[in-house]
Amino acid sequence: MKKIIQSLFALAILILFLQSCGSREIKKEASMNDSLKMSIMKENWGKVDNKDVFLYTLKNKNGIVVKITNYGGIITSILIADAKGKMGDIVLGYDSLKGYLAATPYFGAIVGRYANRIAKGTFRLEKKVYKLAINNGNNSLHGGLKGFDKVVWESQEINDSTGVGLVLTYKSEDGEEGYPGNLYVMVTYVLNPSDELKTTIEAQTDKPTPVNLCNHTYFNLNEANTSVLSHRLKINADRYTVVNDELIPTGELRPVKGTPMDFTDFHGIGERIDQVKGGYDHNYVLIKKEKELNLAATIEDPVSGREVSILTTQPGVQFYSGNFLDGTIKGKGGKVYKQHYGMCLETQHFPDSPNQPSFPNTILRPGEKFREVTVYKFGVKKP
Repeated sequence: MKKIIQSLFALAILILFLQSCGSREIKKEASMNDSLKMSIMKENWGKVDNKDVFLYTLKNKNGIVVKITNYGGIITSILIADAKGKMGDIVLGYDSLKGYLAATPYFGAIVGRYANRIAKGTFRLEKKVYKLAINNGNNSLHGGLKGFDKVVWESQEINDSTGVGLVLTYKSEDGEEGYPGNLYVMVTYVLNPSDELKTTIEAQTDKPTPVNLCNHTYFNLNEANTSVLSHRLKINADRYTVVNDELIPTGELRPVKGTPMDFTDFHGIGERIDQVKGGYDHNYVLIKKEKELNLAATIEDPVSGREVSILTTQPGVQFYSGNFLDGTIKGKGGKVYKQHYGMCLETQHFPDSPNQPSFPNTILRPGEKFREVTVYKFGVKKP
């Protein structure tokens, strides 16, 4: 019976994959979309667990370049122009696979099965207590010791009228890192002609299980030449989840108005950070409207003129100001990533939701489909 169920769900995820792809033309070699002047290139990048790892280079008609590997679903590089037309890499990471295989703070990866923290690595579901891998003090973080950021995903290329990109699939086995159920996950990245990178994450399960999946890219719009404290940030949220000293939510949703947590209008990230113990590492409760995609946040760099707007279907966004970067990591081009040299805006559900009944539901059940979309829109402000 177990094998039959697994086969049925494998078939379900295949159908989900085909529905997602629609009429897309999927190719195994480097290809060019002549009408849109967009291209995708695939190169060997090494092996992990005796599986091939590839690096894919996506390029649109305006010259924006996004590099993604099927190891961890990691966005390794995003190149966009500054106000003077100079291309530069706006995300933190490494030049080779070797860097990502060492200890790394989730640069650019898909994190899960549960992004963010679960208190004490435990939760109760249908009268059973589940114990997860503990990897962050007393708590479980980003899926545990070997989360989705540390596995090789199956990959297929996309090249059609919507843009160029990848479909990544992974089966998380029942019991992996302590989570119940076989979880079938599909991540679709598409770079389009409108200078947007669209990320769609879908999942199905054969047992009830917590699911919270997101991308964990670190941004620095000034190419990590300076800290992000001079970046300006606006977040479309009027409340945030208050946390304790272990960064676990207390359950309180506190208004941001009149506090250093208020980014409802643009503020410099470093403007009030000294008033926030440990720096920013908080989940913001997004203001949702009736339409599917809502603006979550916008970051802009006064030095380079670059800006990124983030739209999402998710209910929250975790703003992290790179507090734990300590200067011990050498990234791309030998750059040293010091404290606050990168920032994250992780679109997600709330931390510790399985233990917080008042938070939006994160339990996925058989027959249901998890689907969340996030769009990164790139731009520049010219003087």
